[in-house]
Amino acid sequence: MNISHDSVNRFLNRESYDGKDLLNEVKPLLNLNGGTLSIDDSVLDKPYANYIAFIGYFWSGKHHASVQGINLVTMYYTDIQGVHYPVNFRVVDKSEKKTKNEYFLEMLHEVLAWGLKSAMVTGDSWYSCVKNLKVIKNNDLGFMFAIKSNRTVSIEKGVWQQVQKLNIPENGLLVWLKDYGNVKLFRTRLKDQLRHYVVYLPNEEKLSQFDSQAFDLEHDKHWQIEQYHRAIKQVCNIEKFQVRGKQATKNHLFAAIYGYVQLQRLTTNNTITNCYQIRHELFKKVVATFISEFIIGKKSLNPFFSSAVNA
Repeated sequence: MNISHDSVNRFLNRESYDGKDLLNEVKPLLNLNGGTLSIDDSVLDKPYANYIAFIGYFWSGKHHASVQGINLVTMYYTDIQGVHYPVNFRVVDKSEKKTKNEYFLEMLHEVLAWGLKSAMVTGDSWYSCVKNLKVIKNNDLGFMFAIKSNRTVSIEKGVWQQVQKLNIPENGLLVWLKDYGNVKLFRTRLKDQLRHYVVYLPNEEKLSQFDSQAFDLEHDKHWQIEQYHRAIKQVCNIEKFQVRGKQATKNHLFAAIYGYVQLQRLTTNNTITNCYQIRHELFKKVVATFISEFIIGKKSLNPFFSSAVNA
């Protein structure tokens, strides 16, 4: 690309990108009304990087342990046509002494102020605390969040039960979530584990009609953020950088996320079938070129087999 190492370094240290820059890039590509806004975080593995900004120990679902790395929190939006892009992000900075739930609420207020008018908010059990649910409700939004199996609900007034002990029909069960209010409870199975979700809609009639088909649709939309996490690591090299400062590190992360946006745009336009295609085709050409050049004068290295003989 005829770009020097120093010019890249200067770029990373000079610029200052944040979540609003990300949303401004994807705004023309999305229908900002009525979609689903998903929240999740991912740990970028940096096991040997002790002096890079934002490094800390965070719980990793991939490793099922607390590992050293950078914790990236992302908001991901899927519009009513099914087009989906990241719209906001945060890098967890332990010096700020903020929880991931506080980052979530900051990011939610930001995207709403920037013009995003989603109908639903989805997330895993980490973000399903009562405070978060009430903030979403107060903004006249619906939600679908995973909850821990020991969360308590009531079907009959004054009688509280853990959700894991309830018989939940396929189309969900209307319950009263403790300290919150009326929600619909669903149970699903993922990787041989039972998982529980609560759904809220501002319209009570629509909530009662929310069935397993509607739940599966929202769950599939939320799953897009899991695929995004995998792609930014495997294709966009978000974990691979050699800078240490806070601003340079944030700029690298933004650049990797924007790289994903570009790949997703090509996928949406049917230029490529998925975000992995360019990488695969690149390696095919590299390997083919190497073999064709390496084999010159080395045909003796090719295997020779005797003809098969009928016994």
